[in-house]
Amino acid sequence: MRFVLLEAARLAAWFLAVVITVLSLVPPELRPETGVPHNLEHAAIFAATGFAFGFGYSRPRLTMVALVIFAGAIELAQTFVPGRHARLSDFIVDAVTMCVAVAAASIVAIRILQQRV
Repeated sequence: MRFVLLEAARLAAWFLAVVITVLSLVPPELRPETGVPHNLEHAAIFAATGFAFGFGYSRPRLTMVALVIFAGAIELAQTFVPGRHARLSDFIVDAVTMCVAVAAASIVAIRILQQRV
Protein backbone atom coordinates (compact mmCIF):
# COMPACT_ATOMS: atom_id res chain seq x y z
CA MET A 1 0.00 0.00 0.00
CA ARG A 2 2.81 2.39 0.87
CA PHE A 3 4.44 1.90 -2.54
CA VAL A 4 1.15 2.55 -4.34
CA LEU A 5 0.57 5.81 -2.44
CA LEU A 6 4.09 7.08 -3.10
CA GLU A 7 3.96 6.17 -6.78
CA ALA A 8 0.52 7.76 -7.20
CA ALA A 9 1.73 10.96 -5.53
CA ARG A 10 4.86 11.05 -7.69
CA LEU A 11 2.86 10.47 -10.86
CA ALA A 12 0.40 13.21 -9.89
CA ALA A 13 3.25 15.58 -9.02
CA TRP A 14 4.98 15.22 -12.37
CA PHE A 15 1.68 15.38 -14.24
CA LEU A 16 0.78 18.63 -12.48
CA ALA A 17 4.24 20.07 -13.19
CA VAL A 18 3.70 19.34 -16.89
CA VAL A 19 0.22 20.92 -16.76
CA ILE A 20 1.67 24.06 -15.15
CA THR A 21 4.40 24.22 -17.78
CA VAL A 22 2.00 23.83 -20.69
CA LEU A 23 -0.58 26.28 -19.37
CA SER A 24 2.12 28.82 -18.52
CA LEU A 25 3.80 28.70 -21.90
CA VAL A 26 0.91 28.59 -24.36
CA PRO A 27 -0.17 31.86 -25.98
CA PRO A 28 -2.73 33.70 -23.85
CA GLU A 29 -5.59 33.04 -26.27
CA LEU A 30 -5.11 29.27 -25.81
CA ARG A 31 -5.05 29.41 -22.01
CA PRO A 32 -8.35 28.32 -20.44
CA GLU A 33 -10.21 30.84 -18.29
CA THR A 34 -11.78 29.61 -15.07
CA GLY A 35 -13.44 32.77 -13.83
CA VAL A 36 -11.55 32.33 -10.55
CA PRO A 37 -9.33 35.22 -9.38
CA HIS A 38 -5.83 35.04 -10.89
CA ASN A 39 -3.94 34.55 -7.59
CA LEU A 40 -6.39 31.84 -6.50
CA GLU A 41 -5.84 29.97 -9.77
CA HIS A 42 -2.10 30.10 -9.16
CA ALA A 43 -2.39 29.12 -5.51
CA ALA A 44 -4.65 26.15 -6.27
CA ILE A 45 -2.54 24.48 -8.98
CA PHE A 46 0.76 25.19 -7.25
CA ALA A 47 -0.58 23.97 -3.88
CA ALA A 48 -1.77 20.73 -5.47
CA THR A 49 1.61 20.30 -7.13
CA GLY A 50 3.51 21.07 -3.94
CA PHE A 51 1.34 18.68 -1.95
CA ALA A 52 1.89 15.87 -4.45
CA PHE A 53 5.66 16.40 -4.48
CA GLY A 54 5.74 16.74 -0.68
CA PHE A 55 3.84 13.49 -0.23
CA GLY A 56 5.73 11.58 -2.89
CA TYR A 57 9.28 12.54 -1.98
CA SER A 58 10.90 12.26 1.44
CA ARG A 59 13.26 15.26 1.39
CA PRO A 60 11.02 18.31 1.93
CA ARG A 61 13.78 20.95 2.02
CA LEU A 62 15.31 19.78 -1.24
CA THR A 63 11.84 19.49 -2.75
CA MET A 64 11.03 23.05 -1.72
CA VAL A 65 14.25 24.38 -3.24
CA ALA A 66 13.59 22.53 -6.49
CA LEU A 67 10.01 23.78 -6.69
CA VAL A 68 10.99 27.40 -6.00
CA ILE A 69 13.49 27.12 -8.86
CA PHE A 70 10.74 25.60 -11.01
CA ALA A 71 8.37 28.49 -10.19
CA GLY A 72 11.07 31.01 -11.09
CA ALA A 73 11.91 29.20 -14.33
CA ILE A 74 8.25 29.16 -15.36
CA GLU A 75 7.92 32.90 -14.78
CA LEU A 76 11.13 33.65 -16.69
CA ALA A 77 10.17 31.34 -19.56
CA GLN A 78 6.95 33.32 -20.03
CA THR A 79 9.00 36.32 -21.15
CA PHE A 80 9.81 34.38 -24.34
CA VAL A 81 6.14 33.77 -25.21
CA PRO A 82 4.45 36.59 -27.14
CA GLY A 83 1.61 38.03 -25.08
CA ARG A 84 2.85 36.53 -21.82
CA HIS A 85 4.94 38.17 -19.13
CA ALA A 86 6.64 37.33 -15.86
CA ARG A 87 5.21 38.74 -12.64
CA LEU A 88 7.03 38.89 -9.34
CA SER A 89 3.67 38.56 -7.57
CA ASP A 90 2.95 35.29 -9.41
CA PHE A 91 6.37 33.94 -8.47
CA ILE A 92 5.83 34.82 -4.80
CA VAL A 93 2.35 33.25 -4.70
CA ASP A 94 3.59 30.14 -6.52
CA ALA A 95 6.74 29.64 -4.45
CA VAL A 96 5.15 30.29 -1.05
CA THR A 97 2.12 28.15 -1.82
CA MET A 98 4.24 25.23 -2.97
CA CYS A 99 6.51 25.41 0.08
CA VAL A 100 3.57 25.46 2.48
CA ALA A 101 1.97 22.55 0.61
CA VAL A 102 5.22 20.53 0.65
CA ALA A 103 5.54 21.06 4.40
CA ALA A 104 1.92 20.04 5.01
CA ALA A 105 2.18 17.00 2.75
CA SER A 106 5.38 15.88 4.43
CA ILE A 107 3.63 15.84 7.79
CA VAL A 108 0.61 14.00 6.36
CA ALA A 109 2.85 11.49 4.57
CA ILE A 110 4.79 10.69 7.71
CA ARG A 111 1.60 10.07 9.65
CA ILE A 112 -0.07 7.99 6.96
CA LEU A 113 2.94 5.99 5.83
CA GLN A 114 4.12 5.14 9.34
CA GLN A 115 0.78 3.65 10.34
CA ARG A 116 0.83 -0.10 10.56
CA VAL A 117 -1.92 -1.85 8.68
